Parts: sequence; structure tokens; C-alpha cells
Amino acid sequence: DGEADDGENSSEFATVDGLDAKIKAIRASNPGNRTAKHLDVEYYKDLSADEQAALVQCCRSGLENPDSSMGCYAMQPADYDRFKPFFSKVLADYHNVSADAKHTNNWELAGVEGLPEDGKLDLEKLGLPALSMRVRVGRNLADFPLPGAMTKEDRINLEKKMCEAFDKLKAMPEYGGGYNSLTPDHPDFITEEQYQQLVSDHIMFKDMAADPYLASAGIASDWPFGRGCYVSEDRGFIIWVGEEDHLRIMCMKKGTLLNEVFDRLKTALDVVNGIEGLSFAMSPDYGCVTSCPTNLGTGMRASVHIGLPNLTADGTDKKAKEVCTPLGLSVRGIGGEHTPIGEGGVCDISPRARFCITEAEIITALYKGIKLLKQAEDSA
Repeated sequence: DGEADDGENSSEFATVDGLDAKIKAIRASNPGNRTAKHLDVEYYKDLSADEQAALVQCCRSGLENPDSSMGCYAMQPADYDRFKPFFSKVLADYHNVSADAKHTNNWELAGVEGLPEDGKLDLEKLGLPALSMRVRVGRNLADFPLPGAMTKEDRINLEKKMCEAFDKLKAMPEYGGGYNSLTPDHPDFITEEQYQQLVSDHIMFKDMAADPYLASAGIASDWPFGRGCYVSEDRGFIIWVGEEDHLRIMCMKKGTLLNEVFDRLKTALDVVNGIEGLSFAMSPDYGCVTSCPTNLGTGMRASVHIGLPNLTADGTDKKAKEVCTPLGLSVRGIGGEHTPIGEGGVCDISPRARFCITEAEIITALYKGIKLLKQAEDSA
């Protein structure tokens, strides 16, 4: 059935009483853990034995890591709908929407509030130089379990299936490039040195086995099998295989026109989704299905690397966060989450919202946010 062993027999939450005690303990010690907060034992008791085991598997990361702020991951494409009484509460809490919220996907920029009249999201007009711009989406294939429930064989088969798609991209002049696999004996296998180079170039993802949350969720299992990344000839279009979602598809470019990375990503997504036999997992109410509820809906993150020397003059991103949080923007280091800010106060800025917002609204929110952030930086 493609489900990884969820170790329920040896688990301290294998019984209803054990689960109840665990939830109560986490609620007391870590009230910010959304899984413990919203996992209702009465609802759990009404589920069949199979459903109970499946729901515990979704919640395992948060139960084993009380300091989680989310703590749950979908294990099958249908889980958000199958366990809606649980997931709808978690989604409402995290995304600040109503429990019956429905998501709509839309890439059409026309008519989005705050869009400049010419439809161009041009950072040069805000007085900014060329910046590193990146837009990524998480996608999962409809016919495989999600990464937390995949067997080693599933992971290898998914990579094989994607390599057929990459052959099509490689043959197209606007993509070209090649695939880099971490799977031993794969025809496109790369050495440890080549892998580390791609990591330091911010093209490939790091070893996930070191992440306790992903390890508990089963997402980091069987490393490095079924993991790799496709990189286009110009290195501006990348597809990660086998990270937190089956696919992380991204466009990046140094420039000032956000539309360029946004439009290229949409075109490339249509190409990938149009390949026969490939279809992305979608939920009727929640849009694009992602492993983590934080990414559900659009699965999109649009970001720029921007220098904020005044706001980061004290060597921290504290002031930048104070300005960005009310604007709905997240601040990260340039190496991703939990990494330091770069030289000259360079931070990674992106809109926080992913769910119950359209793709077009996210990229426009990034532009509007940068405009206000630049004003704050100039007057700091």
C-alpha cells in the first residue's frame, strides 16, 4: 500500500489513553504546538483503526517534537479532505482564515489590487538595483503517497517517472540542461563533491536526515534514494525531486522585473503538468496539495534578496522583522530559514501567505511589500 511502517506498536501514543496523555502534556509544555492544540481525542476515537493509524502518522512529527509550531504533515494526497475535521482547524489557526475557507488558484495578474497600471512589477521603478529574484512552488504527483509515507521503492520510482519528464525538458531549447541524482547507480548519479558544490551554489537542497521534524514525519527516510535536481542550461530553472514535496519547481534570476520569474515558472509548470501521465495532486477545497499545511493552496514562495544595511545595522534582522511582519512579509537569511543575514545586511524577503490567496496576489504582495520596506530602510 506504499505506506511506511509507522511503528505504532512501539509508540507511546498507540492507545487512546496514551495519545490523550501525550496531547495534554504537550498542550501544557508547548501551547504553540498546533497539532496537539487541535487533535481532538473524541474525533480520533470515532475513526476506524486504519484511519486512526493514518492520522497518528500525519501527527507523529508534532507528537515526537513538542517544540513544533505546526507538527503535522499529510501522508497521502487525500489526507486534507479525509481528515478535514482536524486539518481544517490547523489551517484556520496557521493561515488566519475561517475553518470552512476554500482556496482558488489564479495566476492572472490583471485586476489584482496594487498592480501598477502597466502590469509590470519593476523594482527599478522603486529605485532598486538588480536583485536576486526567486519564485518556487511545491507540487506532488497524484499517483504516489506523499513523501512521509513513501517506501524506498516509491521514491526511486517517482524519480524514474520524473526523469522521463526531464528528458522532454532537456530536448527543449528554452530549458536544456540536465538531471543530477543522489541515488546510487542512477545513470545521472553525481559525486559527493559535485553534490556539495550544488548545495553551496544554492541550487540543491541539504541532507534532510539532519532535520528532526522531517525525520519524525518519515519525509527524510531512505536518504539519498530518489533525491536529485534538474537544472536548466542557464541555471535559472530548477526542479528538486524528493525533498519535503515530491517536486519543488523554481525559477530564479538576477534582475528587476518580477514578472520574468513569475511568467517563466507558470509556463514551465504548464509544460510539466502537460506531460502525459503526470498530474499534480489537487484538493477540491484546498488547491495544490503539499506535505506541510503551511504551504497548502498555492505552494508558492516568491522572494528577493535585498540589502537592508540601515535596518540591520546592529548585525541582526530584529528591526527588519519589526517592519516586515505588519506588511505580511517573512525575513530569512540568504541561506534559507534559520541562517544568518548576508554581507551588507542582505536578507531574503517573501510574503508569508500561501493559502486563500492567489499566485498573482502573492507576487504583487511581494512588490508592494518591497516598496514599503525600501521606504522604511531609507528613513531608518
